[in-house]
Amino acid sequence: MERPLDGKIALVTGGSRGAGRGIAIELGKAGAVVYVSGRSLRGESTNGFPGSIDETAEEILRLGGQAVPCRCDHTRDEDTKALIERIRQEQGRLDILVNNVWGLHDFEANLKPQAFWEYPLKMWDAVFQSGVRAQIATNHYAIPLMLETGRGIIVHTTFRDQDKYLSTFYYDLAKNAIHRTVFGLSHDLKNTGITMAAVSPGWMRTELVLKNFGTDEDHWQEVEALSRTESTYYVGRAVSALAADPNRHDKHGQVLQVGDLALEYGFTDIDGRYIPPFVI
Repeated sequence: MERPLDGKIALVTGGSRGAGRGIAIELGKAGAVVYVSGRSLRGESTNGFPGSIDETAEEILRLGGQAVPCRCDHTRDEDTKALIERIRQEQGRLDILVNNVWGLHDFEANLKPQAFWEYPLKMWDAVFQSGVRAQIATNHYAIPLMLETGRGIIVHTTFRDQDKYLSTFYYDLAKNAIHRTVFGLSHDLKNTGITMAAVSPGWMRTELVLKNFGTDEDHWQEVEALSRTESTYYVGRAVSALAADPNRHDKHGQVLQVGDLALEYGFTDIDGRYIPPFVI
């Protein structure tokens, strides 16, 4: 098996489930040593959700990769700082950082599109404190370590469909804040050898999506509403291919759609399908 990321050190935040899990597993399959961070441990998952950092790490190990599960609450700066210091002490460098931590799933509001004033203001904390700020804080502590080698890649997971409104005010605001984070940091990092980018998947069949539709990964094709979905490994393959690209810096500061990267790098989803960029 080709392992283009052999010897690389990666950190995937929010790796218990969803996109983070898919990305961590694909990076591990490509040869990276993957630190998987999140709050959920086996038997102690956030809100009782399926998945944990332990299970993600074990899947990477089962596939022949190397993984280190790291309990970390990224809303606590001291946790994030300690995690980066652990990587420094154990590995001496960080080559790949995937900022995927996100807090909206903790919010028990009805997320159907509705007017801004109908949502409680505390939704701000769910998407900004537990999402955007947590990602920025991880960058704050990780970038100095990456600068010591003067190379690497930072990827933020996001969602974008051109510049369309993303239906929910706080969700739209947070995702666009991530886009501007990537844009702004790309300027600060332009002469460093570190590539900054965002990757936008389509509608993913995460554990929670499958649960909401009363199905699982073995039976989702029986649900017509899920016909346009993609697995979380699809975005994982996008991040892995991007990290392995020697010309990745050409994409510095950009928001990239998984479907476009699939065409460029020649990968498919786990069922062999090419899935084009998602359109709302």
